[in-house]
Amino acid sequence: MTRASETRRGAVTLSTEGLPDWLDPVVRAAETVKPFQLSRFLPPENGSGRKSAVLILFGEGERGPELLLMERAGSLRSHAGQPSFPGGALDPEDGDPQSDGRLRAALREAQEETGLDPSGVQLFGVLPALYIPVSGFVVTPVLGWWREPSPVGVVDPNETARVFTVPVADLTDPANRVTAVHPRGHRGPAFLVESALVWGFTAGVIDRLLHYAGWERPWDREQQVPLDWRA
Repeated sequence: MTRASETRRGAVTLSTEGLPDWLDPVVRAAETVKPFQLSRFLPPENGSGRKSAVLILFGEGERGPELLLMERAGSLRSHAGQPSFPGGALDPEDGDPQSDGRLRAALREAQEETGLDPSGVQLFGVLPALYIPVSGFVVTPVLGWWREPSPVGVVDPNETARVFTVPVADLTDPANRVTAVHPRGHRGPAFLVESALVWGFTAGVIDRLLHYAGWERPWDREQQVPLDWRA
């Protein structure tokens, strides 16, 4: 049995027991935040949209708390070249998409994309599902604590260009925060970190997490970065 199969079949639960104290604000935010506080793009009321999940994985690095991100391969049809959380669409084998199926999918996709060992991840919260209109995905962000870190890296270069971690201190640094401006006029929060521009859905979720966790620092929203027309 492959490790991915084990992730699908094993019991997956949420637990806040034994988390580091610095994650307390994130736990509280996950328990209280409302969907409209995270995004104006919410799942269609008719239930349409492809169900998916992403793993927002917090770890402890040399510079303190950090997040695991990856950069999608430039050849992909959807969101090519964008930094993102590990994640993807639910498979039937993941189980109930309204309950633990989302948890299994987040761990399975993270394992397939970054090679992390899911047994070292403690899932502790789930944010409200959000909608990505450009791709039609209904995305559930799953929060995890990297209790026992494992090596990570590119598993399939056809899907992933690189895997990296970002210190939370860099994400909250006003010098690294900008407003991304799409050629069509859309504007949104973005981060210039680890030689990457993190924008779109991923940046929006990080921005709101920092805000509701009380970690956000005042930053200049007039500092803009134009996006490529292909974005």
